Amino acid sequence: MQPNNLLIKKPWISEKATDLAEFGKYVFSVVPAAGSNQIKKAIENIYGVHVVKVNILNKVSLGHKTKKAVVTLRKGEKIDIVPH
Repeated sequence: MQPNNLLIKKPWISEKATDLAEFGKYVFSVVPAAGSNQIKKAIENIYGVHVVKVNILNKVSLGHKTKKAVVTLRKGEKIDIVPH
């Protein structure tokens, strides 16, 4: 198992991801071997928030694999990762 800070590659910044932030959902690019529970613990440790749900999206495009995690936070909590 990898340390928490190595599971999360970076926040996924896009128009759709920015719109999801209004509903307490944030998108992160994660390593392909990461599981839902590992992602949940990593986000909670890195950002100090409470994660309610983790949805994982796997995509293969031109032989390149990407894995994204949509993380839903407890109501009222937020992460300031989106540039204003």
